Amino acid sequence: MNETMIELMDVHAGYGRIEVLRGVSLSVPRGTVTALLGPNGAGKSTLVKILSGQIRATSGHVHLKGVHVNDAAPDELARAGLCTIPEGRAIFPNLTVAENLRLMRGDPEVVYARFPKLKARQKQLAGLMSGGEQQMLAFSRALLTEPAVLVVDELSMGLAPVIVAELYEVVRELAGTGVTMLVVEQFAETASAVADQVVVMAHGEMVEGDLAEVYFGGTS
Repeated sequence: MNETMIELMDVHAGYGRIEVLRGVSLSVPRGTVTALLGPNGAGKSTLVKILSGQIRATSGHVHLKGVHVNDAAPDELARAGLCTIPEGRAIFPNLTVAENLRLMRGDPEVVYARFPKLKARQKQLAGLMSGGEQQMLAFSRALLTEPAVLVVDELSMGLAPVIVAELYEVVRELAGTGVTMLVVEQFAETASAVADQVVVMAHGEMVEGDLAEVYFGGTS
């Protein structure tokens, strides 16, 4: 049986008096792709913030590679092998592609081989590229950290279908090398096609049942 890399057990979290996550449990095995689906306001981004150490759970347990990490800071989680690509991509728009990659201290040729478009735009300011190219750059920055666990928030938002398909092919390839992937999405079809497991959130809770029924049948 695969080692569990991400595990949330009965996690509650929120902002002030507003509870967003209401007893969320999730298990993600090593080297697999888990698609976390749900409409706006489901609590998906809050779950990502819990995993990346940006906010803390008010109760419940968060484990990374079997280690309790409820109180871990983002830099501690990064050293443990977790990397997050947040919604909005978090690149440096006033730096060139090459400068963005140089900050990660890895070999940019590794990612240029995977994303040739970036190599052709090494000297271009990242903020002047298309949304798809910016997402490729965000992916490339993450890959240079050699993550054990990669969490991607809203991978396909605002992107053309051909770019989304290309990025999901990278997701599939990474899982094949042993990287554990949690991909957070609003759009079910493409993510479900590459995922080893699909989980659905609505109203801060995990939803059980047939995917088509719970996702398209009025849970939002």
